[in-house]
Amino acid sequence: MTWQFASRYFWARKSTHAINIIAWVSVGAIAVGTGALIIILSVFNGFEGIVKSLYATFYPSVIVQPASGKTMQLTTAQLGKIRETPGVAYISQTIEDKAVLRNDKNQTIVTIKGVDDQYTKVTGVQDHIVRGKFDISNQSGYSAVLGIGIESALEVDVESSLVPLTVYVPKRPGSMSSSAFDIGLPEQALNSDILFPVGTFAIQQDFDSKYVITNIAFLRRILDLAPGEMTSLEIASKDGYDDTRLKREIGKILGSSYKVLTRYEQNQTLYGVMQTEKWAVYIFLSFILVIAAFNMIGSLSMLVIEKRKDITILKAMGARNSRILKIFLSEGMIIVGLGSLIGFGLATLFCVVQQHFGLIKLGGNSFLIDAYPVNMKWQDFSLVGITVIIIGFIASWYPARRASLQTIDLKAT
Repeated sequence: MTWQFASRYFWARKSTHAINIIAWVSVGAIAVGTGALIIILSVFNGFEGIVKSLYATFYPSVIVQPASGKTMQLTTAQLGKIRETPGVAYISQTIEDKAVLRNDKNQTIVTIKGVDDQYTKVTGVQDHIVRGKFDISNQSGYSAVLGIGIESALEVDVESSLVPLTVYVPKRPGSMSSSAFDIGLPEQALNSDILFPVGTFAIQQDFDSKYVITNIAFLRRILDLAPGEMTSLEIASKDGYDDTRLKREIGKILGSSYKVLTRYEQNQTLYGVMQTEKWAVYIFLSFILVIAAFNMIGSLSMLVIEKRKDITILKAMGARNSRILKIFLSEGMIIVGLGSLIGFGLATLFCVVQQHFGLIKLGGNSFLIDAYPVNMKWQDFSLVGITVIIIGFIASWYPARRASLQTIDLKAT
């Protein structure tokens, strides 16, 4: 009976036409706020997905690093157990260190990364080669693949130039002369060798302007590392296998002497910032719904005045205050529900059209995509739906409470 009264009050024509108009304005405001929230959150999801896919190209599913120090050595037995662990698809030994890269014209500081022949199965860097080829072999001298930012800084032509790059790295402690810097010969404190650039990759600026990829044997030699010594072991998980579960299983094999990190933990700051931005936008746009709630308060307050006679009759027939309260709260929920459904529908339609046709374009030509990405998630619909219900309930409470406390006045009938 409560919803029947509420539905009749909403759809029936009022004596004052303005009440109908304000009621539908309230529905429209709720719809706009709801739709805007879904669309903005879906755009954030789209950008988040793109960023994660780019970082997934470079970062492995799980990485093993030493708990202390820069390098580590895993035994053949340990490597065998890791390979046999359920969920492990491939493993790759890698070495990273800072270096100075120089040619006859320019020099720059880079992070040089030595990888083995399994690296292309663990990451997807080879799929982002824009010039030359991904080749780290030692057929006629060790080769290197440069980030596009480093290629530009050194003014290198990886496709036609045969000029090698000179790599300088610090000697390990104990292997360099303590007086090398004192006598003005800093190069004696450095190991150097040459690399031939053969390819350029373009993934994301953080990688493109930082990394040079070469053969792990080259780095072991120039850094004076022992056979099997590495700075990390990169692991690719099988499709659909949970990285956190894989981390636990590898942690049991290796013990506390090693750090095992998932892809999320390798980029925890980045993912944290993206989530913070999304929540900040959600809170900010929720104020649109708060503003829409003021329209609801006005609409329901005018409806209470309109239905004073009905309230008096209902109370005279024995309706309690709680019944009157529920009727007008239900009226508010009808406005909220109708507005939410319209907002969800419009947002879904917009997102589907944007996904297929890319109507709204990104400015400039420097991004990987030309239109705003959208990715709808049911969690966002649930979150926005709950938010709208809470705001609508609070906005409906005051006029509904006022209606329930109205005294019986038979003269008003």
